[in-house]
Amino acid sequence: MTKLTCFKAYDVRGRLGDELNTDIAYRIGRAFGQFLQPKQVVVGGDVRLSSKELKSALTNGLLDSGVDVIDLGLTGTEEVYFATSFLKVDGGIEVTASHNPMNYNGLKFVKAGSRPISADSGLGDIQKLAEENNFPDVAKRGEYKQLSVLQEYVDHLLTYVNLENFNKPLKLVINSGNGAAGHVVDELEARFKQHAPLVSFIKVHNEPDGNFPHGIPNPILHENRQDTIDAVLANKADMGIAFDGDFDRCFLFDENATFIEGYYIVGLLGQAFLAKNPGAKIILDPRLMWNTVELVEEMGGEAVVSKSGHSFIKEKMRAVDAIYGGEMSAHHYFRDFFYCDSGMIPWLLAAELLCTTGKTLGQLVGDRLNAYPSPGEINSKLEDAQVAIARVRAFYEKDAIAIDEMDGISIEYPTWRFNLRSSNTEPVVRLNLETRGDKALMEEKTAEILALLRQ
Repeated sequence: MTKLTCFKAYDVRGRLGDELNTDIAYRIGRAFGQFLQPKQVVVGGDVRLSSKELKSALTNGLLDSGVDVIDLGLTGTEEVYFATSFLKVDGGIEVTASHNPMNYNGLKFVKAGSRPISADSGLGDIQKLAEENNFPDVAKRGEYKQLSVLQEYVDHLLTYVNLENFNKPLKLVINSGNGAAGHVVDELEARFKQHAPLVSFIKVHNEPDGNFPHGIPNPILHENRQDTIDAVLANKADMGIAFDGDFDRCFLFDENATFIEGYYIVGLLGQAFLAKNPGAKIILDPRLMWNTVELVEEMGGEAVVSKSGHSFIKEKMRAVDAIYGGEMSAHHYFRDFFYCDSGMIPWLLAAELLCTTGKTLGQLVGDRLNAYPSPGEINSKLEDAQVAIARVRAFYEKDAIAIDEMDGISIEYPTWRFNLRSSNTEPVVRLNLETRGDKALMEEKTAEILALLRQ
């Protein structure tokens, strides 16, 4: 029995050829069908050149397991989330490698109700069945059909905002990165032209192209931001929006084309939801906290901390009935979107705030950047991550006012705090740090911790 190395903590992701190919995709389809015993499953795929054949092999595996398959065509991950719940089917699978390099692809899974399937909720069982590759005969092969739910999905997106609020001229630069977002952007543009004509869309790299002629859509990387920056400045736009490949994350740029870290967007959206839903619960992750907690509590909401990672956030949101949850990594989760993450809803909410507050995005977040400065997440590739983290902990814990192990290690002092954690998806240790309004202290402590960590 060959071990399949493409199975990760939250999904399947691997190098094309040896780690992920059509044979493995077929076996995963068979295993998904055998494990979940679904009647109907939706499948979708991103724009990568390998996605079509992998989706076809996956579909054949599902059909041969007796599962009926609804093929959504070219989709982002959240369209699969939406269709799974909207169509009331038993599961959904998106073929995507999101922001990974060209020679990678992968799969993301949900069951009924768009609930995630991760290592602790069935993905390990699917892996074992796929590795064993010994599937029983079924009485009847499943049936296949194609269906688009684009109109219904966009209808749902627009329930988060009131188009009547978009009553002032607004220029939005939207960079789809030649990924899967373009068809959704086009449909949203059509709706705005009809109902909010003062909003103009300046579309950048909107055509889907699996060759990614302008680079892999991953705006976390500084080198992948320039086209959005240039377009915001050239068009004197009010906001820039850029997506990753399967658009489950969006990244925002203010009117000066300054990239806004996801941490500060969590606080902004938390406020937006609390303005409409007083007293609601807002979920955040422990990597960076102070800004979000302060804003939520000022609005009379309740800030609830959850371990980072989509399965943990979604589980916590369901447990406490939170209306919104946000991670500083630019994943934003919404109760009314089946507790799933969306890359489309955040920018719609932010654009509405520009209209209803009369403020620019820079004005909305600028004071928060100064109140709780952070250098952003810093990654370190280390030979022995646990030894390095233990070394940092031993140095800082004796004088700390609080130590927390919910997610890695968080150590807090009166004027600054930091979190160190090993990545669930990459061989790196991630450092996040924030201070109470002291940029010099931020720079000093960041350098100090990195030196200790990397020695």
